[in-house]
Amino acid sequence: MQRVTVPSGAVTAVLLFIQIAATPARADTMEAALLRAYQNNPQLNAQRATVRAIDENVPQALSGYRPKVVMTASGGGQYTNQLATSAGKKIEEGPQGPHAAGLTVTQTLFNGNQTANKTRAAESQVLGAREGLRLMEQSVLLAAATIYMDYLRDAAILEVQRSNTRVLEETLKQTRQRYSAGLVTPTDVAQSEAQLAAGRTQELAAEATLTTTRANFRRIIGNEPGQLAPASPVDRYLPETLQTAVDLGLRENPNVTAAMFGIDVNFLTVKVNEGALFPTVTLAANVQKNWQQTITSIRQFAASAVAQVSVPIYQGGAEYSLIRQSKETLDQQRLNLEQVRDQARADLVTAWGQLLAGKAQIASSQSQVEASEIALLGTRKEATVGQRTVLDVLNAQQAVVNARVALVTAEHDRVVASYAVLSTIGRLSPQVLRLATPVYDPGVHYHQVRNNWFGVRAPDGR
Repeated sequence: MQRVTVPSGAVTAVLLFIQIAATPARADTMEAALLRAYQNNPQLNAQRATVRAIDENVPQALSGYRPKVVMTASGGGQYTNQLATSAGKKIEEGPQGPHAAGLTVTQTLFNGNQTANKTRAAESQVLGAREGLRLMEQSVLLAAATIYMDYLRDAAILEVQRSNTRVLEETLKQTRQRYSAGLVTPTDVAQSEAQLAAGRTQELAAEATLTTTRANFRRIIGNEPGQLAPASPVDRYLPETLQTAVDLGLRENPNVTAAMFGIDVNFLTVKVNEGALFPTVTLAANVQKNWQQTITSIRQFAASAVAQVSVPIYQGGAEYSLIRQSKETLDQQRLNLEQVRDQARADLVTAWGQLLAGKAQIASSQSQVEASEIALLGTRKEATVGQRTVLDVLNAQQAVVNARVALVTAEHDRVVASYAVLSTIGRLSPQVLRLATPVYDPGVHYHQVRNNWFGVRAPDGR
């Protein structure tokens, strides 16, 4: 009677998870992957360009404080033929070349504080855009951490399935040998063949999943995955209690802070629209010089400075409608802030619960792996003396595979959950993670363009 063997020292899924992510000298690390995603992710770079575009709202609003200068020039020819009836005298002017040049400077002195409020609103838009950028940074870093762990998980699961296929192939070989010796029935052989076919199917499915994960790794992080080093949770950056995490999240979550800046923008929009009801005071200075306008006027020079006050009385009611409309939008934004806070709290509580569950699942899965491996060894020994069937052995082998996959998945979920909690708090950033990379500062571009009076060159903002 032949003994059905199993690979000695069947490792647990955690050890397999680490072996798949072996750490040779050139192994990639989670920190390096996050760094590349932070520097090169096209979605994040596009959001940075969006923030730079919004920076230009401030100099556009500040232009209301600055004078507007218009220069005009004209030149041409004219011919005059005139008969003076009172004197009975005919005057004929030949072709003349009238020329004129002028300069007009207009300065707004008061417009109901519209310029001041537009500037403040533009600055709030910039601050809100920066929070949107911070949200995008966190989303990209979380996606990078998740895909990194996805690849480790899927590679480990593929190795589990390949190992399972090899074991099933050996089991089928031994079952056929025992059938030839008359120790088992054709049913046992058929069961081994069916289980092997199922194992190969699971292996092919694992390969397809890993191929998809590899493509997403390239899309998010920017390079093909090679040897990946194991990654650890970021619990050291998390608050100790859920309540502390919630308090931090309601203050620092970029969704919440962006909504708060949105309230500022809408409040100032109301003030801008109310400014349309106030008088407007402007000062206009004009300089004009003419040459050869007529045969008797060789040269003429004129200069003027005029202050003008414009008081709106009634303009069809559009300005009143805009004020009412902007007030409703302001109320909507205030209600939206409450909704965003509730959502941020719910997301944080959910992520915190997943983190706690992940810790418990690892311990449970480790026990499951150890118990199922012991059960498999016992079942194989009992099968050699006829106390167990081949089906019992196959079922025990599948239980081991399922336990190892569950443990690999639990390890994955544990790490990802820690990053998710850090993200919902609002602290998943290169500064907190201490990534060895220069941090993008949106304030650099803002100060480069804020007080620009002239120029069309767009600074890079670095």
